[in-house]
Amino acid sequence: MLVLVVNAGSSSLKSQLIQTDGKISLMRCLAEKVGAADARMSISYAPEFHKATYGVAGLSVAECLAKLLDIICDDPESPISGLDQIEAIGNRIVAGGEYFTKTALIDDASWENLLRCEELAPLHNPAADECIAMTRRLLPNTPQAAVFDTAFHQTMPPKAYMYPIPYRYYEDYAIRRYGAHGTSHRYAAQQAANLLGRPLRDLGLITCHLGNGGSITAVNHGKSIDTTMGFTPLEGLMMGTRSGSIDPAIITYIMRRDGIDYDEMERILNCDSGIKGIAGGSSDMRDVLQQAAAGDERANLAIDMYVYRIQKAIGSYYAAMTRTDAVVMTAGIGENSADLRERIFAGLAHMGMILDKERNRVEGAIGMNRIISIDDSPIRICVVTTDEEMRIARETDNLVSMM
Repeated sequence: MLVLVVNAGSSSLKSQLIQTDGKISLMRCLAEKVGAADARMSISYAPEFHKATYGVAGLSVAECLAKLLDIICDDPESPISGLDQIEAIGNRIVAGGEYFTKTALIDDASWENLLRCEELAPLHNPAADECIAMTRRLLPNTPQAAVFDTAFHQTMPPKAYMYPIPYRYYEDYAIRRYGAHGTSHRYAAQQAANLLGRPLRDLGLITCHLGNGGSITAVNHGKSIDTTMGFTPLEGLMMGTRSGSIDPAIITYIMRRDGIDYDEMERILNCDSGIKGIAGGSSDMRDVLQQAAAGDERANLAIDMYVYRIQKAIGSYYAAMTRTDAVVMTAGIGENSADLRERIFAGLAHMGMILDKERNRVEGAIGMNRIISIDDSPIRICVVTTDEEMRIARETDNLVSMM
């Protein structure tokens, strides 16, 4: 089945055309810094994947997707010449709330429930929904699936997903912890099991999805038992622009002192906080590392805070698990920043997570799944290249094939 995978972020778009029969990616697209003046979109095709870059300044995420579809229908190097050749569309959705516990076909009823979930992931779900609305208009007869980041975390026990607030808020408003990045955590856990040569069901893993957004999950015998993100993706780690967990009284204190409303406070916590809020400029860790190397004290502070919170989260899940066989690093920062991996595990060696500095910095290893701990490390450290799009394509194929 030829599946178009759409992974819409708040300021990014990742997309692939995947032939699921052979697990083959035929087209890859990445649009970054969407909404900024220097927004760019790269498109490449199998087998060489030479990138062509297009300016997309002023376009929304959904408009970037529309431009992508125009290009791949007109480009002679493209694997398709018309949208009717796409057999299904798989959409990554961050939050499904309690409406969706597994991958779902998008029909009129599920569409209404998708719209109800937007407030649970205000940076991501609205952009994804705009993409779905656009592709439903362009390809009304093409089946679409929604693959949810929250689905993997439905195995969390009540002691992990409930909040210590009056129980009626769960009964009336379904306020509970849902988590996110579940597709990535599930994939990373399985790839780590393959690296270790053991069945996933026999392992205790701590998976770390570290990108502009970030979360850490305790995976016990293949199931999520706890994760750092909560009711929305704002909870948990310090992230690119999100504060992560803070004292909730800070929110009302700032609102009273600055005289701002709820929407503005939510925007500050989601868009102006985290690494950006401390470093004072970019939310991109690559930029912040460069600033720190040049002696910028606030950039150094942002990195120290970021690393410290990751260390604490890993340590807390080590305590929660009955056993920990490996820690798994994935996503943009987790896969690509040897420097940050070294900083993180420098503070965890006493727990048996002992990094091999040479393996960590092997030239040309980016994009390779590998073990980067020393041979006799009690807990292995793995690096896994995330491939959410392939997982989304396979789940879409499985669902659509049952229609």
